[in-house]
Amino acid sequence: MASEVIPDAIRRDVRNTLAVVFRRPTRLRQLLALGPRGWLDTARFVGGVIPRASRELAAIRARAATIPSPALREQALASIDNKAYHVQGGAILATFLPRRAARRHIAAVAALETIYDYLDNLCDRLPGVTQQAYATLHEALLDALDERRPASDYYRDGPHGDDGGYLRMLVERTRAELRALPSYPAVREQAVAIARFYAELQVVKHGPPGARERACEAWHAPHRDAFGDLTWWEFASACGSSLPIFALLALASRPALEPAAVAATAHAYFPGVSAVHILLDYFIDQAEDATHGELNFVACYGSRAESVARLHRLVATSLTRVRALADARQHRFLVQAMCVFYLTHPKVFEQGLEAESAALLRALD
Repeated sequence: MASEVIPDAIRRDVRNTLAVVFRRPTRLRQLLALGPRGWLDTARFVGGVIPRASRELAAIRARAATIPSPALREQALASIDNKAYHVQGGAILATFLPRRAARRHIAAVAALETIYDYLDNLCDRLPGVTQQAYATLHEALLDALDERRPASDYYRDGPHGDDGGYLRMLVERTRAELRALPSYPAVREQAVAIARFYAELQVVKHGPPGARERACEAWHAPHRDAFGDLTWWEFASACGSSLPIFALLALASRPALEPAAVAATAHAYFPGVSAVHILLDYFIDQAEDATHGELNFVACYGSRAESVARLHRLVATSLTRVRALADARQHRFLVQAMCVFYLTHPKVFEQGLEAESAALLRALD
């Protein structure tokens, strides 16, 4: 039965992705503007990376379905079923790796991104989870990236329930995949440092309106000088993305690395690409977040015009930085594909954000 389910899931994911990619003429025109090389890269991503990512996710989902606690099982399955595109998009750099390295990269991204998404669901969807629990749950993320850390009881502060070893399995699975990357030790410190920012963000951004904004602003204050002219909400957005870590993992597929290459990649992605990633996500979720009373970082700008101007600048700056990397083509493709995905999303048209979206897409020219 499992061997039949996995191919069915793969076919479904590819079919759904193609439907999303080609649903709107605006998106199709943007993809066509990438040119022949961009079309080939898109075909390789859709035809090669997405099926492999879906296969990895199907195996993880089968394990999640065995979680004894109904509440934890529900969130684990929802984090996979509703966020499969996080893994698919997160593995986009596998498009440019040799086959064996691509498979390793996708496996690592699938396990690690599932940790991100599962913890996100536990923090956002389960009632009664405390801020202390947010911190201890996210120790799993740091443990996954650094096997020198002793594993701990991630649920000691809640939520209560038996996950049947699911989260520990994801940690060990990630560690195993990272051990297979020839140069992971060269990027480990950078990856852990970026993940720690993410873990801290999950603690400070939750809370009642007013208090959560003040907490984020206070958190940003000691980091202000290191992050240039980013506002507190732009800094928080940069800390909310897993893309910088995935870029470092792709880099770690090389047999040898110079420290300068690691530093350049980290600098290009964090906070530049990562801020764009999360701000665009918030850009298309403005109406939804307003309805649910959730903190939306794009809504922190003084006006729509200001948000577009700042986002335009961040996109342009990010493209400039990735163009300076040794493998500029693949990183430019990631930024372009990410912007096209978000800025031609159906939510853009539902909220009447076409003009703002078009202005931001011009930053890709």
